[in-house]
Amino acid sequence: MKKFTPEYFMSLAIKEAQKAAFKDEVPIGCVIVKDNKVISRGHNNRENKKDVTSHAEMEAIRKANKKLNNWRLIDCDIYITLEPCLMCMGALYQSHINTIYYGASDPKGGAVHSSIEFSKINNLNHYPNIIGGILEEECSQIIKNYFKNKRTKLIKIL
Repeated sequence: MKKFTPEYFMSLAIKEAQKAAFKDEVPIGCVIVKDNKVISRGHNNRENKKDVTSHAEMEAIRKANKKLNNWRLIDCDIYITLEPCLMCMGALYQSHINTIYYGASDPKGGAVHSSIEFSKINNLNHYPNIIGGILEEECSQIIKNYFKNKRTKLIKIL
């Protein structure tokens, strides 16, 4: 019997991040869960789609909206390998997602606590629960490895 823990669902998000890396996209992945069932998956797809909004979270939100036939994701949780950016936090807020679980912090663009503290924005009608650091080392390592590999390839070209 599967044990439905945050680590289990984050491991599925990591698999999505690996799909992004395989496509030469920044390896960020996520899954959206309702009632312990994955209802959508997403990974970064900006380069391939030539679409700035094709972050992992946005891809998964669109699929979940379609599956539930609703723009609200009430009673849903999202597991993301990297702290969401401001755009994605805005979409997660608007969707009324219940809990945001993320792996690694993003000191350059994270909008949970790194660059912007979303919870300190006043007068919002919904504040999702936020839990960070789930499989943090694994989530961080996949991104570090991706950029290390990109730099190595660039050096070989030069």
